[in-house]
Amino acid sequence: MSKKNSKKNRTGVMYSSNPDFNYKYEAEEEEADIPPGDQTLRIFLDRKKRKGKEVTLITGFRGTPDELKELGSFLKSKCGVGGSAKDGEIIIQGNKRDKVLELLLDKGYSKSKKAGGN
Repeated sequence: MSKKNSKKNRTGVMYSSNPDFNYKYEAEEEEADIPPGDQTLRIFLDRKKRKGKEVTLITGFRGTPDELKELGSFLKSKCGVGGSAKDGEIIIQGNKRDKVLELLLDKGYSKSKKAGGN
């Protein structure tokens, strides 16, 4: 990582005169193991940047990237459609909000709800 970019990812201290001080970077922060019942997931119907095609977008997931991919894979297989899971979001092809909400509630994500109208 270049010096220029490394300064942007620092958290907490902006400058230290201590030569042995180690900055803590965002990438070094560990993901807390948050139980499903404490996570607030929002389920949207989205058409932006998709040439008018509908997708179900699940946001608000907090956890490791592996847990995100596992949950995305579970939802895609139960809905019988494709999609992706990256950057803290799960994308399911088509309008599957009702089914996704039901599956998330069964899996223990009790604070999940539909958002964004319609």
